Amino acid sequence: MRLKYLSALVLGAVLALPVQAQVYLDSTEIANILYPKAIAVQTQGKPADGETDEGTDSIIPSFATDSRLSWKENVTARLDGILRSQLLETVQVGLMVWDLTDDVPVYQFRERLHLRPASTMKCLTAIAALDRLGADYDLKTRIYYTGTIDDSTQVLHGDLYCLGGMDPMFDNSNMAELAAAVRNQGITAIEGNIYADLSFKEKTRLGEGWCWDDDNPTLSPLLVGRKDDFLSRFRRRLQEAGVVLDGSTDERQMPAGAKLLTAQSHSIRQVLHRMMKMSDNLYAEALFYQLAASGGQRWASARQGRQYENALFDRIGLNHRNYYVADGSGLSLYNYVSAELETKMLRYAYQHQNIYEPFIVSLPIAGVDGTLRSRMRGTAAEGNVRAKTGTVSGVSSLAGYLTASNGHLICFSIINNGGMTNSPMRNLQNRICVALCQ
Repeated sequence: MRLKYLSALVLGAVLALPVQAQVYLDSTEIANILYPKAIAVQTQGKPADGETDEGTDSIIPSFATDSRLSWKENVTARLDGILRSQLLETVQVGLMVWDLTDDVPVYQFRERLHLRPASTMKCLTAIAALDRLGADYDLKTRIYYTGTIDDSTQVLHGDLYCLGGMDPMFDNSNMAELAAAVRNQGITAIEGNIYADLSFKEKTRLGEGWCWDDDNPTLSPLLVGRKDDFLSRFRRRLQEAGVVLDGSTDERQMPAGAKLLTAQSHSIRQVLHRMMKMSDNLYAEALFYQLAASGGQRWASARQGRQYENALFDRIGLNHRNYYVADGSGLSLYNYVSAELETKMLRYAYQHQNIYEPFIVSLPIAGVDGTLRSRMRGTAAEGNVRAKTGTVSGVSSLAGYLTASNGHLICFSIINNGGMTNSPMRNLQNRICVALCQ
């Protein structure tokens, strides 16, 4: 009974306010008072780039449907209403919605506006990498040797070279397997040195336009569990495996004629899962540099990765000069894309099953998992929207797929820039998705 009286009291106070004041009330605040248990959301874990859920979504009311109007006319009316929000007096938005079933645009609003995408940039990286390399392309960490192995003494008279391929999934268990493989080759001692060959990518360890105070990943071709101490760990593992080491460790490019001893690898298909579900920036940059290095050259650069993406932008009918790709993760403040570009890249992915199949399963699902696990719960979008989120200071974005209320498959991009907090921008995106799904 107390809740009943409290509800009546709060509603009475709201109704007593001037109409203008009522409009400014946040529906989440009211819901927190009336139904505190019903809307409490617990989050589990933390995405790698800090894309945590910022409190509870605002309650999204049901949208009216006019039976005299077509599905598109109803959706247009809903989206027109959403975009009359006072939020857009201070926050920029670019929006594009595309019907993949009929292959026609459904709705556009400033879709060509140049905006920072944050982590929806990962969609462009993933699609470009899948297009050029395929889902089963392997990111490899390889061990080579020079000199000879004396079978009688089990001594390698030569050096080991650790050739990094920027595999973000390489961990302690992979390291143990590398060391065991060296020992299983009949090597019990190495009369030589161990070198790290870092020539897979350019020497810079940070991306262009990254903020110094962000939680930035280290862009090294040789990482173990995200840490840049490969050689010291490898040396220790070899000793634990029973290999006696005589020399030192250093960095040096592998000479021609070195022989492959062993390797560990993970596929793009495997990398995509954490990259997209948990918005892992290191994984995205690793994929971006696979793209950059795909021509076979040493010291691959971000510029070369950008060139491959630009070529794809041109192929889908857009002019790459209208955009700027600074990195693969979306951390950079220098990235500039548009909702139109993201939507047409999603359309391109859908049209190519070898891209769409591994890509769609990697996307977070609204109300279910990844960075969307606490969003759009209890709405028609829950379990329906599969999309990549994007969050950096002042930027919030969402791009992906959903099944609309007319049964058609839709792809969309929503990019917001200029918000002082992210929750209002996310709530705007949620409302757009529900308007399409309901």
